[in-house]
Amino acid sequence: MSRSDEPVLSMEDVEVHFEESEGFLGGMFSEPDLVRAVDGVDLEIGTNEVVALIGESGCGKTTLGKAAIGLQEPTAGSVKYRGQDIWEARRNEEKADIPYGEIRRSLQIIHQDPGSSLNPNERVISILAKPMKIWEDDLSAEDRKARIHGMLERVGMSPASDYAQRYPHQLSGGETQRVALVRALLMNPDVILADEPISALDVSLRVDMMELLLDLQDQFDTSFLFISHNLSNARYLAEKTGGTIGIMYLGEIVEKGSADEVLNDPQHPYTKALRWATPNIHPDSADNGELPVRDIDIPDPIDPPSGCRFHTRCPEAREVCQEETPGLEPVTAESDRLSACFRPREDHEYWSSQPITDEERTSDSASNRGATVD
Repeated sequence: MSRSDEPVLSMEDVEVHFEESEGFLGGMFSEPDLVRAVDGVDLEIGTNEVVALIGESGCGKTTLGKAAIGLQEPTAGSVKYRGQDIWEARRNEEKADIPYGEIRRSLQIIHQDPGSSLNPNERVISILAKPMKIWEDDLSAEDRKARIHGMLERVGMSPASDYAQRYPHQLSGGETQRVALVRALLMNPDVILADEPISALDVSLRVDMMELLLDLQDQFDTSFLFISHNLSNARYLAEKTGGTIGIMYLGEIVEKGSADEVLNDPQHPYTKALRWATPNIHPDSADNGELPVRDIDIPDPIDPPSGCRFHTRCPEAREVCQEETPGLEPVTAESDRLSACFRPREDHEYWSSQPITDEERTSDSASNRGATVD
C-alpha cells in the first residue's frame, strides 16, 4: 500500500465547542453552556490509508470526522489538506495554494443513513450525474452516463441500466449505500469520511460492504476515515489495510495505534472496557469477570472531569488522575503507539498515588450527567 511522507489530511490541536441552547427563557437570563465536543485532537491521514475512530455514542467522533473534511469549522486548531488550511482557503480562495473547490471535491462523505441524503424524487442516474455536472462540466451526457453505468457495475449493481433508472425507495439498504459510495467516488476524492456506513445493514451484508470499501480504496487510491462504535468492524478494516485505530472518549483520543497493538494489548483502561464488551474480538480467550469500568454515567461534555476525563469510571484511577491530565504519548520510546494514560509510564507518580475511592468517584461525577454529542 503506497503512502506519501506528507499526510493528505492533518489536524492539529483541533477543538469543536458548541453553545447548548437552553430555550428562550433560559437564554434570556444566563449564558449558554459550552459543549466540548472535540477538545485538542491531533490526527493525520496518509495516502491510501484507513483510520478508524471508535467510541461510545457522545464521544465526539462524528463531530471530529466532519471537522476533518471541512463540514464543521473548528473552534480552535487547524485542519489542513496537503498543507493548505481548509478554512483559510474557504475565506480567501484567491490567496490559497489549493483552491477551496478542489479541497471540497477531494474530501467526501458517506452517511450512516444514505437514503436521507438521496433525493427521493430523482432516479439514481440523475442523483449521480448532478455532482459531475458541477465538477466535470466538459463531459457530454453520454460520457456521464457511461461513467455512471461503469461505476454501478463496479460496485455490483448489475445490470447498471436497470439500477440507474430506479428511485431510492426501489433500492435495498445495501444498494442505497452503494449508490452513496459511487456518488463519493465519482469525485475522485483523496479522503472519504465513512460515518457508521454499515451499522444500518444486516449483519450478513456488513462484511460484503467492508470488502467492497477495501477493494475500491485500493482501486481508487482513496483514504478512509471510518467512524464506528463497533470494535469488530474497525479491526476488520484496520487489519486488512495495516491501518490505524483511534479510541475516543469525551472529545479526546485516548489511544491510537495499529489494530494488533490496540486490540491485543490495550494500554488505556477505556480501550480495555471496549474490548471486554466486544467478545467476538477474541472469542477463544474472552475476558472473564465484571466489566472493567465503574457503573457511573458518562460525564457531561459541558463540564468534563478534571485531570483524566475517564477517571470517574476507571477502576485503575488514582488521586493523581483527578489532578493531572495525561497527554497522548508514545507507550515506549521506540513505539508509534500512543496512549493517554499514566499506567504505561513506570516512573510516573501515579504508582505512588493513592487509589480513588468509590465515594470520590461519585462526588466527581455527580454534576457531570446528561448532554452528549457525536
